Amino acid sequence: MELKARELVKTFIAQRAITIKKLAELLTEKTGKKYTQGSLSQKLNRGTISYNEVSLIAGILNYRLSYEDIT
Repeated sequence: MELKARELVKTFIAQRAITIKKLAELLTEKTGKKYTQGSLSQKLNRGTISYNEVSLIAGILNYRLSYEDIT
């Protein structure tokens, strides 16, 4: 089953029991770039969140993204 970035991030935050607001604060601390609950929610809803941001979120929440060769 292939997850979209939105579903993946929502799964991450649900499993870690944190809010999007808290995640936005953690992203701001880590990057120095201002993230808000609203801006992060909009990126997720519009599908405009970048791979780099998803990877950063995964790292902040102690997940590792990996790829598997299925050929």
